[in-house]
Amino acid sequence: MINKIYKMNSEFIKNGGVLKTSELKDIGISSRQINKLMEEGMISRIKKGFYESTEDPPKEEVIIARLFPKAVFFLESTFMYYGYTDRIPLAWQIAVDKHSKITQYDIDYPIIETYYLEPKYINIGVDIIQVDGVDIRIYDRDRTICDALRYEKKLEREVFINAIKYYLKDPKKNARRLFEYAVEFNITNKVQTYVGIWL
Repeated sequence: MINKIYKMNSEFIKNGGVLKTSELKDIGISSRQINKLMEEGMISRIKKGFYESTEDPPKEEVIIARLFPKAVFFLESTFMYYGYTDRIPLAWQIAVDKHSKITQYDIDYPIIETYYLEPKYINIGVDIIQVDGVDIRIYDRDRTICDALRYEKKLEREVFINAIKYYLKDPKKNARRLFEYAVEFNITNKVQTYVGIWL
């Protein structure tokens, strides 16, 4: 078993601290041994089929990316990543396909707020970043500002205004790409009104 635990720990490191049941079984750890490892406090269950290392607990965004690999970090979660807000949101906001099974996103931890989008909008402006060796899907800066404009009424006024203000100061913004996205989302006038005049 010592050899299996060593292998398990190195797999946890490779996968950001989260492993699926199938990945534990690939190492040779049986269901009974999984239960024993939980009893001993070496691992804990995140949700059915997913476990985390208790020795080096994973980051929340890594857990979300491992549980929902097709989800994309969205709105205030991207504001935080790009430095467009001074606030830590109460929940991780993620965008998912509106046809996906709603019950799968029913988790106690981490706290997530799920937005169900039309499939044609999901992959516009997706970037992949790596956190602890795990691929995380996140919308790029320019898509993020389009989303801020599209969901303006769902955002607190101060959060909305700060996102626009910080975007305008961001040397990595791409005005051409912003307007390309604006056309796709049919918000060209709004982008011109809030952002275009300052670019």
